[in-house]
Order: sequence, then structure tokens, then C-alpha cells
Amino acid sequence: MSAIDTVVYAAHLLFAGLWSGSVLFVAYAVLPAARDGEVSADLLGSLSGKLTTVSRTSALLLLLTGGHMAGTQYTAESLFGTFPGYNVLAMVVLWFLLAGFVEVGTSRLSDGTGRDKVREPAAAARPFVLAASATAVLLLVNAGILFAYWRGVVPV
Repeated sequence: MSAIDTVVYAAHLLFAGLWSGSVLFVAYAVLPAARDGEVSADLLGSLSGKLTTVSRTSALLLLLTGGHMAGTQYTAESLFGTFPGYNVLAMVVLWFLLAGFVEVGTSRLSDGTGRDKVREPAAAARPFVLAASATAVLLLVNAGILFAYWRGVVPV
């Protein structure tokens, strides 16, 4: 593996972990506190903005690094006709879903914060943040399956 490939893999894993972890943190810690009215509207708006930034940055970097990895490891036949290729395609679908859920969730989460509302925006964002959380977990599981396949642990 070349040095460039190593940097690409490391960046891909770093931003996948950052994105997933950020979404899970918002679902686990921020959303319940906002639904209970324990955070200020300013803080909720700030956290929502930070999640949006992390999500957009991660989505772009994952697209670039994932595209590099797919371009160097797969042909069209292996991408559309093998177990690891199907996993990569599933990752792309999950990536789009995660980006969409986070965009809608953070938009709903920041709605009303200008009027000092936190409970209503948190309730409106909840289904999307929970869907984003489930999608993030599925992405990590999919990555683990793909890694296990390449290590020879998953025979297919």
C-alpha cells in the first residue's frame, strides 16, 4: 500500500468516525436535553450548526476518499458483481441517507431557536436524528463487515 493510500484510508476512517460519533452524540445527549428544556436556544442552535458543518465536511471528504479507494480497488464488474462491491454500493446508499437525515434533522433542530424555542424543534428533529443514528450504526457495521471480508474472516 502506498503512502497516499494510507493517508486516504486514515482520513476516511477519521471522518467516518467523527460523523457517526457526532450524530450519535446529538441523538444520545443533546436531543433529550433539548426535549426536556435543559439547554438554551443559543446553545441548541450552535450545536445544530456544528453538526451541520461536521456532516457536510465529512460527507465531502468521505466522497473524495471513498471514490479514490473504489477507483483503485474495483472495476465496474467487481463493484457490481461481488460481495465487497455490493457492500461498497450499500455504503454509498447509506451515506446519502445519513447526509439527508442529518440535513433535515439539523434544519428542524435549529428552527425556532431564534424565538427561544428548544422543546418544539427537538421534538420535530427527533425522528430524523434517530434515523440518522441508525444509519450511522449501519454504516459502521457495513464497514466492519467489509474489513472482515478483506481480512478473510467473512467467507463468501
